[in-house]
Amino acid sequence: MMSKFYTIKNLLIVLGYFLISLITNAQDIPFNCDYNAYLFQFNDVYAIDLASGNSYQVAADVTTGNINAAAYNPADGFIWGSLTSPEKSIVRIGKNFTTTTFYIEELPTSNRYVGDVSSEGIYYLKGGGTTYYKIDLNPDSENYIQHQATETLSQNINVHDWAFNAVDGMMYTVEKNSNILYRIDPSNGNVQAIGEVPILSGLSYTYGAVYFDADGRFYVSANQTGTIYVIQSVQNLTVNGGMNSNLFAFGPSSSSNDGARCPTAPVLQEICDNGIDDDGDGLIDCEDPSCSGFGDCAVIVPPTSGGNAGGLESNNRLSEQINKRNFNRAKTSFKFDMSSARRIEKSNSYAQRNANSSFTLEDFIPIETINEDEVIESTPSDLLSITNATDIYAVDYLKNGSPIASILALKTENGVYEHTKYICDRLLGAELISVSTIDINEQSFIKSIIKNVDGTFEFVLSLSAKVINNDENFAIESHWNLDQYEQDVTFYNFQIWSNSMDDLYRLGEEVLNLINIEKPISDYNNSSAPTVFVRKGRYTNGALDLQIINTNATDNVTFDAGFRITETSEFDNMSSTIDLNSNYITNLQVETGNLFDVGFRIGDGIATPDDLFMSDGPWGIDDSQAGTTVSTYDVLPNVFNFETDEFPVERNVQLHASTNTYVAAYRALTPRFKAVDLTFFNSLKFQAEGTGTLEITLVKQSISSWENQFKTTIDLSSNLLDYALPISSFTSAIGGELVLNDVVTIVFTMVSESGMTETKMLTLNDLRFSKEDALSVVSSKLEQNQMIAYPNPMTSKTTIQFTTNKTETVQFVIYDQLGKVVFQTNYRTTPGTNKIQLNKQLFRSGLYIAKLISQHNLYNPLKLIAR
Repeated sequence: MMSKFYTIKNLLIVLGYFLISLITNAQDIPFNCDYNAYLFQFNDVYAIDLASGNSYQVAADVTTGNINAAAYNPADGFIWGSLTSPEKSIVRIGKNFTTTTFYIEELPTSNRYVGDVSSEGIYYLKGGGTTYYKIDLNPDSENYIQHQATETLSQNINVHDWAFNAVDGMMYTVEKNSNILYRIDPSNGNVQAIGEVPILSGLSYTYGAVYFDADGRFYVSANQTGTIYVIQSVQNLTVNGGMNSNLFAFGPSSSSNDGARCPTAPVLQEICDNGIDDDGDGLIDCEDPSCSGFGDCAVIVPPTSGGNAGGLESNNRLSEQINKRNFNRAKTSFKFDMSSARRIEKSNSYAQRNANSSFTLEDFIPIETINEDEVIESTPSDLLSITNATDIYAVDYLKNGSPIASILALKTENGVYEHTKYICDRLLGAELISVSTIDINEQSFIKSIIKNVDGTFEFVLSLSAKVINNDENFAIESHWNLDQYEQDVTFYNFQIWSNSMDDLYRLGEEVLNLINIEKPISDYNNSSAPTVFVRKGRYTNGALDLQIINTNATDNVTFDAGFRITETSEFDNMSSTIDLNSNYITNLQVETGNLFDVGFRIGDGIATPDDLFMSDGPWGIDDSQAGTTVSTYDVLPNVFNFETDEFPVERNVQLHASTNTYVAAYRALTPRFKAVDLTFFNSLKFQAEGTGTLEITLVKQSISSWENQFKTTIDLSSNLLDYALPISSFTSAIGGELVLNDVVTIVFTMVSESGMTETKMLTLNDLRFSKEDALSVVSSKLEQNQMIAYPNPMTSKTTIQFTTNKTETVQFVIYDQLGKVVFQTNYRTTPGTNKIQLNKQLFRSGLYIAKLISQHNLYNPLKLIAR
């Protein structure tokens, strides 16, 4: 009985080991040379698309210890690495990220962070110093998973990763600080210095992850910024010969970084002049960072937008105030004058703590940090009255007279500053090229790369500091979503943007250093970057056209939005699911119906969601005069079907006001009051009704004086009339013809001609620019007792228009302000629309009254202005 029991027990044990073996073998699947690069950060694993730099986490906490010296093993298709715990151990990692640990007695207990595996399956592992270890990882070898040798490099080099080039079988690495590319012969450990990598010159990053592709291109990733550089065909390089190196992509950063990739897998390359997205990252030719400096593609170091234009990204709560601020700037074509701005010098107290523990925003501004020529103050002080900022300070860093970086610093006392550069730029023509991380002081911050409408690039970082521990310390917060910041506390907010990733890193590092000097930083609370984000989008005809980048192969995301149909309508909500089908790039249209502004969030409920805000070019009212009171101001949606060759100005306006000076309605053509080229259009069309004379001004960016802007007038009627105003009818006090190459705003002004309080009413519908030539005012509802002059005022000539159902001879008379007849003629009418042409040369400048005397109709007098 006992013997039988032990037999059954042994069988169960054997069966158990067999089942465990089956399960292990089923899970332990090799990578087998897939195209991804794999980045190991502590014991988490990220997949990186080298072509785009985008990454996403594929596994977390895969081992108990941290993984370094990660390497792809061509002999078995697995990734191997060195573990911090258990001591003297290495680890094999399968495609499912299951791990198997092996103990190697000959290894040191620590200091093993450089590694790669040869095509024969030999693992070359080292740390600091010249000693390196060779371990046989060829499963066909009789010495499998055994220490093979301990050897010595011919010289000591300060490197943090190396990789085998499958083309020549040599190992390559780049040294920190010197930025020298080294070639290492694995047969004898001989180290050969090839020369400094040109693209890395002047940098001092740690290059903790390096990779090869099948053609011998060497990819080098900087830990601190995540920037990926490429060195072409390293197998052909000679000592101190030419070296072709370049930016390649912008990936994630890490304080602990190591990379592994199959060296015979290709990496898609962008051809920079064929108009095709060759590498599948959604960027074509010079848009792609890998084309920077190639052929006709400029190196990515253009001027940036300055601090005086910053801080304008809005939410719906503040849009009206910000629009008024922009309107006031647009009326005078305001432009920040860098030449007269205050120059900021480095003081003797720079980077020293204030003795009385008081500080200003200026104390946190880096000086002489990025090799700038000079620093100028560019504070947009007019934001104080319209945002939640209580103090503002901004600087621009200049090189050769152009801004290369800016910092906008703001103090807020009721929570974080409500605007960030990346929230709404993407729906205003800009693109979010990349969003990932940048490591500063061993803390991970979110960095974004924005391509502006003009084609320039900006690298952007935002962070905020708050006082904690009874005013003894600062705590730092940095989040993609504004609702993640602590509420109702005082923040010192910093928005930093630069035309280079390296300057962004240096400025961010120095801002944190200056904060730490005033009060030691004791806490960081930073969020991760979104893995699904909107690269670009626009609102068109009742729908949002979006391009979504899906870096982690998500199947679908939730779309949650709040919106307003017009500037004066109530806030509404919508929600839907967007199917991405795991695609990296998805171009889609989200039906929203007509809207003025929308804020929305997309996310999968797990990773950081993406937030955006979009506002169309706004309608607004100028009621700033003391004697002006607005009783009704409504913006209503269009129901008009615009022609495909027209430039529609969406939404209609109704305005009732009393004024003893003037009241105006205006419409910006873009959300930021940027100039629009309308040179292809010949007329301005709309429907209007109201009281008195309406002055229409097309505000050009190139004209700084309001008095010199191009204007025309019409007489409003109590009935809706259709107007078609030729662009040639707009005149300026300085003369010349109107060229619509830089129109910013359309302004509709009603003036109290008597200087007494008058009631003014205006309805504007279906405003649009048209390519049709317009010779006169057209009215399908012009009544038989009405006359209209177009244009009015007349500068060279005008046309008097009226309708009748009779054929007769009428008398047309014009009186001056004293009642004296200054012009008189007879006119033979025909049923329908009739026109009488007048030349300005017959009249002096002034106000006239025109009358039409008929035997059958009684026509209302018409006020006619001559200039």
